[in-house]
Amino acid sequence: MADRGPETESEPESVFPREVGLFADSYSEKSLFCFCGHVLSITQNFGSRLGVAARVWDAALSLCRYFENQNVDFRGKKVIELGAGTGIVGILAALQGGNVTITDLPLALEQIQGNVQANVPAGGQAQVCALSWGIDQHVFPGDYDLVLGADIVYLEHTFPLLLGTLQHLCGPHGTIYLASKMREEHGTESFFQHLLPQHFQLELVQRDEDVNVNIYRARHRGPRPA
Repeated sequence: MADRGPETESEPESVFPREVGLFADSYSEKSLFCFCGHVLSITQNFGSRLGVAARVWDAALSLCRYFENQNVDFRGKKVIELGAGTGIVGILAALQGGNVTITDLPLALEQIQGNVQANVPAGGQAQVCALSWGIDQHVFPGDYDLVLGADIVYLEHTFPLLLGTLQHLCGPHGTIYLASKMREEHGTESFFQHLLPQHFQLELVQRDEDVNVNIYRARHRGPRPA
């Protein structure tokens, strides 16, 4: 999904001057982030029709930091990121050796593609595709080793769509990593406490009190759904 939570958090500090964005009503900022020995240059197109998909959110940074600290192995793994926004999580996974598909709604794809081109060397395994939860997930294979998402759990009417998409995409021995700002007003806790555990074995692997972000790891409980 392209949407994220409400824009109440401070914007990441830019290390470059603002410049004209991809869209007529936007301005762009490039910020540098360092994870796993990679310096990522990520463009965020603020003020554009991208809305909350434009920026790098705390949950994405927490998830990247978790991958770094836990030395999560992406080498040779088939990976998909949902609701990628800027694509920073999927880009890191690709740089760490994953065969990565980075997805969001169509309006976010130009921003993601630009960031992929700026960070993933030619020949790197990162492709960018549109994916609308509950609509076209079956266009994608159902055997991903890793399914990633950062700050994509906040609109309650999308929870069943997201759940069905996760069920389809995650392979029988696959793993899901979801990092989420725990916003009470958006029912985020309900998704992780009540909905997801009905279908997946769920574990809270990290809690970042400073930014109110939880990271969950999920795996299929039993046989794949029909």
